[in-house]
Amino acid sequence: MAKKPQHTCTECGYTSPKWLGRCPECGAWGSMEQGAPTPASVSKVGVLTPTSPATPITSVDPTAATSLPTGISELDRVLGSGIVPGSVILLAGEPGVGKSTLLLEVASKWAKLGRTALYVTAEESAGQVRMRAQRTDALVDSLYLASESELDVIFGHARELTPSLLIVDSVQTMHASGVEGVAGGVAQTRAVTAALTTLAKTTGVPIILVGHVTKDGNVAGPRVLEHLVDVVLHFEGDRHLSLRMLRGIKNRFGATDEVGCFEQRSDGIHEVPDPTGLFLSHRGETPDGTAVTVAMDGVRPMLTEVQALVVHTESKSPRRAVTGLDATRVPMVLAVLGARGGKPTHNKEVYVATVGGLKIGEPAADLAIALATASALSGTPLPPRTIVLGEVGLAGEIRAVPGLDKRLQEAARLGYERAILPAGTKQKAPAGLEIRPVGTIKEALLEIERGRL
Repeated sequence: MAKKPQHTCTECGYTSPKWLGRCPECGAWGSMEQGAPTPASVSKVGVLTPTSPATPITSVDPTAATSLPTGISELDRVLGSGIVPGSVILLAGEPGVGKSTLLLEVASKWAKLGRTALYVTAEESAGQVRMRAQRTDALVDSLYLASESELDVIFGHARELTPSLLIVDSVQTMHASGVEGVAGGVAQTRAVTAALTTLAKTTGVPIILVGHVTKDGNVAGPRVLEHLVDVVLHFEGDRHLSLRMLRGIKNRFGATDEVGCFEQRSDGIHEVPDPTGLFLSHRGETPDGTAVTVAMDGVRPMLTEVQALVVHTESKSPRRAVTGLDATRVPMVLAVLGARGGKPTHNKEVYVATVGGLKIGEPAADLAIALATASALSGTPLPPRTIVLGEVGLAGEIRAVPGLDKRLQEAARLGYERAILPAGTKQKAPAGLEIRPVGTIKEALLEIERGRL
């Protein structure tokens, strides 16, 4: 009797003997595709002679895993210190965010250091990639291009050129012969990734894979894709803004809390070693409705402005518009500001946003939101060269925030002179920075008044 075909979810790899409208494993709709029946499992396991004997861990050469710099310091920061030979890196991001442009820059920098790089693309022709390389000044003789989608042909290119870096754009467009399914499906994506991972481990050539993302922002394909690779990076940013952030999601060779900052321009992707200028619309004097805080993105402190605009309205349901901040915390902070600080906004529309497109999800910006709103209400700016840090509780108390030493050092480096912080903080102030502790939101408002005198 012939076996019935299996239906596999293209999102998570779940299999079912019948078609389902919604995957019971990941909840995706319309993701079940019909495939070949699963072969019967083999119970007998053979014994093979190892190609190389097992060696003591103390005898393994540690230099074999020494990372190589890419020539882009922001990328090296996220990776740890560079690319480790034999590693597989998955770079994911939304369409149009600049993944291909960034990797073309990586390949050109790699080639300019006297190494050979092979850039394989299945989404564009070699001529299209060459035009982008000319626009971004990435034309190097030791950078090779190949427009291929068959995995066997890619292996042939790698054997002939023996590159020291291989970039595949993208893993969802590659096709492995002998594997059921279309390119981008669960079976094909898993097989292509597994084969390229084996190639990297056996030859020592690092491979960077470009991955697509779903509408939820997750890496498209089966979840096992992220387990097969060594490093998973997310390249994100608003296509209407120039700021781009590179985040480490998984890293077997380093930390995952580092963030790289880039700026997309007409001539390509450029790294931004000091991104604070992107998030400050001015230096020194601040207009009313503006407070400067220090946000932590991973382990990286970045000064940014929180701006508030307050408009009187006759509506019974005043609007609360939030951009770049936690939309659930801003109304809570406004309620505490009115109930505990004597600055009600129940009959006013409030618009709160960050500058430069930076997204702040941590509660450390609560006090900046409150003081920026209070400044907009009174029409009086906050004292110049002042930063504000603190989490606001429902009782109006100001709570401590983590990473305070790095935040204060960054503020002092950029010339700020005063810091309003939660009371009880036993943090030594850097040179040139005066600490003003406050215990409640009402004390913070009084401290602001004293600072203007």
